[in-house]
Amino acid sequence: MELVGVSEIRVMLGGVSRQRASVIANQRNFPEPIAVLAMGKVWRKSDVEQWIREHRPDLSTD
Repeated sequence: MELVGVSEIRVMLGGVSRQRASVIANQRNFPEPIAVLAMGKVWRKSDVEQWIREHRPDLSTD
């Protein structure tokens, strides 16, 4: 299982700012993080990829 944080999510979203990635990750329809660590929230990469396919299809690599 691959995990991603906000830094990786910002790249997955096409290089948006870290602040913008945080705003997106805090939306109600964004997947729930699987853990909250000292460095921040972490998500399953597959959950984030699925969300991107559904909500940002122009960024999807499928």
